[in-house]
Amino acid sequence: MKFFVDTADIKEIEDLAATGLLDGVTTNPSLVAKSGAKDFKSLIKSICEIVSGPVSAEVAATDYATMRKEADVLRAIADNVAVKVPLTADGLKVCKELSDEGTLVNVTLCFSAGQALLAAKAGAAFISPFVGRLDDISTDGLQLIADIVRIYDNYEYFDTEVLVASVRNPLHIIESAKMGAHVMTAPPSVIKQLYNHPLTDKGLAAFVEDWKKTGQSIL
Repeated sequence: MKFFVDTADIKEIEDLAATGLLDGVTTNPSLVAKSGAKDFKSLIKSICEIVSGPVSAEVAATDYATMRKEADVLRAIADNVAVKVPLTADGLKVCKELSDEGTLVNVTLCFSAGQALLAAKAGAAFISPFVGRLDDISTDGLQLIADIVRIYDNYEYFDTEVLVASVRNPLHIIESAKMGAHVMTAPPSVIKQLYNHPLTDKGLAAFVEDWKKTGQSIL
């Protein structure tokens, strides 16, 4: 499974990139606003210089003509920009055109298997089903991931990767990986939770204490 981080915070991206765990980045208007960045295009360019994998930059418009113009601006920022468009009729039209031209497209705000099927037909590089937001309305978000993976696996000519989004906890990541989802994107805090286990902490504390008893130093 590829690991993307869902943030526009440069420091967080640099920190995770240094671990070698990071395969890409996803951003959206809300994350950009939260970052406090005053120049969106410069922010995306900086992220693309840190991460060699896909960096999703989202259009702000909702109509076809403006989305298309914005997409052209975004993909000109760097070769690894993946243009992010909403799962609407106009968004899929833009997706089809960009994909035919060789640009990676991330179709976002997916909440049904039917929508995911449309995105694959439109040539999306990534489909972003929102697990957490479905859970919020008492719907099984992980079941949607299982359904999309199963549908895509039925057709070898579908190249669209399932990018699990709206990840709220490590269980979302693990269960999605077990289902065969290709990518997940999560906030830095959720990715870092994967490190944590009480037995790891307990074992490390014991090792440190036992080492002190030897009176030795490696340095």
